Amino acid sequence: MSFEEKSHTMKKTLLLICSTAILAHNTFAQTKQIERPDGKTLSTRIIDSVVNKLLDTAEITGLQLGIINDDKIVYLHSYGYKNKAKNERNDTSTHFYAASLAKPLFGYIVMQLADEGKIDLDKPLYTYLPKPLPEYDNYKDLAGDDRYKLITPRMCLDHTTGFPNWREGNPHNANKLEIFFKPGSRYSYSGEGINLLQMVIETISGRHLEDLAQEKIFKPFGMTMTSFLWQPAFEANYAVGHDFNGDTITKQRFHAEYAAGSMETTVGDYSRFLAAAMQGNRLSAKAKREMFSPQIFIYTKRQFDELSSDSVPDNNAIHLSYGLGWGLFTSPYGKAFFKEGHGVGWVNYVIAFPDKKMGVVIFCNDANGESIFKELVEKTTGVTIPWYWENYTPYRGSVKLPTSVLQQFTGVYDGKLKAIVTVENGQLKVESPTVNLSKTNLYAINDHHFFLKIMDTDIDFVKGIDGKVIKAILNDEGDHYELVKVK
Repeated sequence: MSFEEKSHTMKKTLLLICSTAILAHNTFAQTKQIERPDGKTLSTRIIDSVVNKLLDTAEITGLQLGIINDDKIVYLHSYGYKNKAKNERNDTSTHFYAASLAKPLFGYIVMQLADEGKIDLDKPLYTYLPKPLPEYDNYKDLAGDDRYKLITPRMCLDHTTGFPNWREGNPHNANKLEIFFKPGSRYSYSGEGINLLQMVIETISGRHLEDLAQEKIFKPFGMTMTSFLWQPAFEANYAVGHDFNGDTITKQRFHAEYAAGSMETTVGDYSRFLAAAMQGNRLSAKAKREMFSPQIFIYTKRQFDELSSDSVPDNNAIHLSYGLGWGLFTSPYGKAFFKEGHGVGWVNYVIAFPDKKMGVVIFCNDANGESIFKELVEKTTGVTIPWYWENYTPYRGSVKLPTSVLQQFTGVYDGKLKAIVTVENGQLKVESPTVNLSKTNLYAINDHHFFLKIMDTDIDFVKGIDGKVIKAILNDEGDHYELVKVK
């Protein structure tokens, strides 16, 4: 081969590499039409405009979006930063923490095992174990409460075990695993139930969850960048979480599998799983039907009202319920299934309309992300999600004020609680040793009224006749406090 031929070949290779890199950043990003369940279409340019505006308005660090039409991935796009402090932007091959989006994928494995006759969804879990459940260290709290013998795989997947979400949040007794009600009688979201089912599955199969996932989900569905364990390959391109103030949260690397939430993935890989789940790939028709059929109807106002008996008529109107691993409701355009993912600095959302062969995957590495999910899903699908039940408070718009204006609010305020207001890098912040509130951003509604994103709290600064700030009025979830500026 001549020098000229070698040079030409090298140029073609470099061009291919560059083209591949560009596609990795925004796969399927060319302008095209995306079809919604209501039959309307949106151009990808409009979708990009909507997302970018939401990220800017709600001050969100990074987001990834996948869209499925006709059971195929038609759009993958990345926005913002994988690490804002380092000015590193994410792309569609950046690994994101899946949080609870791991649960329905684990449920899919369980349904495959049920198809194979290796587990019965309605057989009590304790019967699969070689010793009584309370004799296992992690379940000794259940000694004396034989109701654990009622818990089945179905109850773990539809969240009716009676367990709290996590024992650390048990409102009766912190760090104790407790059964709140007769298993199977009502819905109460529980990661504890998922982890119990994982222990049983691993006992039955004699295999680790990661091995089962690779065999039954990851390899068959082409999810080459997904794992329940942290992999060395992930180090090259991963996102960190960001808190409500936009500060970096240390990346957690899982070295043990947790079906309830140790999975790392990419927006492309999870979109592949969603597309497969919509079609019931590698499941029998019966298993698919059961997975996406209501197992328990939901009547609580909020998803985590574990002990509440309050009911909400709106839930009945949309037939809000839980299937096996997925939340379910009826939209104006047919049945929908969905799942949230929530971790510290990580929020994700998946929704699909199988009759319309359409689905959306949202990954976000910013605690503020949930504030835009309602609007983003409405824009991309034309459907309103059960956002209030999911505790998705829509974002509040804020305005930018110059540092010279913010300086007038700085100082120490005292009253029923003590608050210290400062300005750092052009951002107004408040802290309170009284309630152990560390420095937290304040966002301006106007030139004197501010709010916090981490809680439902507003602060209205009041000026005296001389034009100087003399006090602050706090509205904390309906409770009002008057704090006098003392210095």
